[in-house]
Amino acid sequence: MIVLVALILIVVGVRSCQVSARNSALRDYDNSVASLIQRSNQTGHALFSELSGASGSSNQTGLQTQINQTRAQALGQLSQARKLSVPSQMQTAQQNLLLTLRMRSDAVSRIAQQIQPALGKSTAGAAVAAIARQMSFLYASDVLYNGYVSPAIASALRSASIPVAGANGQPISKSAFVPSSQWLDATFVAAKLGSATTTSSTGTSGNAAPGIHGHRMVSVSANGVALQAGVTNSVTANPPPTFSCTFENDGQNTEHEVVVKVTVVGTSVSGQAIEPETVPGHTYTAQVTLSSSPPKGSYTVKATIEHVPGETVFTHNTQTFTVAFH
Repeated sequence: MIVLVALILIVVGVRSCQVSARNSALRDYDNSVASLIQRSNQTGHALFSELSGASGSSNQTGLQTQINQTRAQALGQLSQARKLSVPSQMQTAQQNLLLTLRMRSDAVSRIAQQIQPALGKSTAGAAVAAIARQMSFLYASDVLYNGYVSPAIASALRSASIPVAGANGQPISKSAFVPSSQWLDATFVAAKLGSATTTSSTGTSGNAAPGIHGHRMVSVSANGVALQAGVTNSVTANPPPTFSCTFENDGQNTEHEVVVKVTVVGTSVSGQAIEPETVPGHTYTAQVTLSSSPPKGSYTVKATIEHVPGETVFTHNTQTFTVAFH
């Protein structure tokens, strides 16, 4: 009997040590990620401060040096994330963390390459448009971290009965790399940089090139199911659905920063995606996720390719469908 009790105590002790080690590893990972994403947020603050001060800067070389340093910081943070000790329960969070920081490192690097052209007179239009395109990756990195990394970390901690947030809980960090969605607009970027360009919302500058411009909406599907005109289509409202909008450049010119929007008519719910470049005769599919879950019920859903400079015929830019959200 004494031997049995001793064995039970040993097993309980070993199990307790295993749980303690596991929980310690989970907490250490969470703390490391919180520290890392805080430094990444600071890198974002530095980048946008540098870009915002560009219009008043007389030293373009100094500005380029500052942004190059910021690029090195973003790359260093990605390298640090790759070296983290990752518990098995945090593998999904780690994969998305690496993608978050890679998106930031790549985008900051590409922005750094476009700074000098963006401040020049003859090259500003295309460079500003290129910078605005990279802003969409930075903005998406915030969405990815806040929507997938943080929840995955919190879920793993709660599954191990570790308190989350609050006075005694583990901190769950938030990502705030991009200060405002305005930075996705090329016109806003140009104003901040003080660029000598008349960049439009589609990222082009000057007059449209000769020839036919425009796009044709080919088909739309929601959550992988093709929508049909003239019937009521059933779509799940939660989580916010993603619409796949397939369209063709049916003009004679290459277009840039093509905006595709999906709107639930009669509500404030909508979404948009930007195709960086379209070539005549080629077909593209934009993935448009609604900003929030639409209210349940039957609504008209409108999928539209926004007009591009020089476009004169708009009859085939839009498709509308009756959708019952449930």
